[in-house]
Amino acid sequence: MKKIFLSFTIFAAIVLMNEIAYAQESENIAAQTEEVAEQIVEEVAENPISETIEADQAEEEKTFHQSVKKIFIDGGAFFMGIVLVCFILGLAICIERIIYLTMATTNSEKLLRNVESALSNGGIDAAKEVCRNTSGPVASIFYQGLDRHEEGLDMVEKSVTAYGNVQAGLLEKGVSWISLFIALAPMLGFMGTVFGMIGAFDAIEAANNISPAIVAGGIKVALITTVAGLIVAIILQVFYNFIVSKVDSVLNDMEDASISLVDLLIAHNKKS
Repeated sequence: MKKIFLSFTIFAAIVLMNEIAYAQESENIAAQTEEVAEQIVEEVAENPISETIEADQAEEEKTFHQSVKKIFIDGGAFFMGIVLVCFILGLAICIERIIYLTMATTNSEKLLRNVESALSNGGIDAAKEVCRNTSGPVASIFYQGLDRHEEGLDMVEKSVTAYGNVQAGLLEKGVSWISLFIALAPMLGFMGTVFGMIGAFDAIEAANNISPAIVAGGIKVALITTVAGLIVAIILQVFYNFIVSKVDSVLNDMEDASISLVDLLIAHNKKS
């Protein structure tokens, strides 16, 4: 009986010690978890998420700019500089042409209605005043045609045609320069390619050894200049096609409006 009681007592003591150890371990884990949570809260409070994101974005932008700068330098300052000048000048002309063509676009149907109404109510002088107060090449052509009305319809048609050619030249002004830069940029890139390959072969000749490290420098310059020239040409080509389509649209509008103006003057002469 004593042995049984002693065994039971030893077993109970072991279980109690295990429970105490488990409780202490749980308290230690809870304390460590609480401490880590407090550290996280303090870090978040000191560095908010928005500031962290902004810092990461700034770092990425800085890295991107540094990469572009390094590529530009590796490609060779001379050829890359000329390609960059072509891009800047071509893009400036494209932006100027787009703004000009946007301002030159006129609602011809509305202008025709206003001119027709002015002819019916106030005659040629009222119609000329409407054209004078309207911007765009179509209104300018209308004004020139109305100004020659007293000289006959033949003179009106000649005046409209001649002044239409003048306005067409103004619309197409500078477009040839864009096409020049489109052709020039890739040619400069290919020229940089040739010079890069020449430099690679010179390095091989000087070292009397064909190794990747020697050839890589010249080939790298060749590829960078070629890619830069092609990128510039592609971007300018997109703008060039848009500008040409815009010019064609305005010219077609001018021709249709000019025919409609002659018809209005013929109808006005019959009434008067």
